[in-house]
Amino acid sequence: MGEILHTSRIKIVRVKGPTRKAMVEGFDEPIYYGVHGGIKRFYNVEPEKEYPATLDHMVAATAG
Repeated sequence: MGEILHTSRIKIVRVKGPTRKAMVEGFDEPIYYGVHGGIKRFYNVEPEKEYPATLDHMVAATAG
C-alpha cells in the first residue's frame, strides 16, 4: 500500500427530516444535504428547504 496523502474527517448530523449538515475538517462553513426534485417525489417528502442530495455530490465528484 502506498503512502496515505489525506484522511477526510467529516461529521454529519441530521438537522430536520431529510436535511443533514456536514462539517468538514478544515472548512468553516457546513455543507447541507437534503432532497429536491425527483428525489423528494420518490420519497414523498416536502422539505422546508431543498438542498442537493448526497447523490448529486457523488455524481459531481466522479464527473469532475
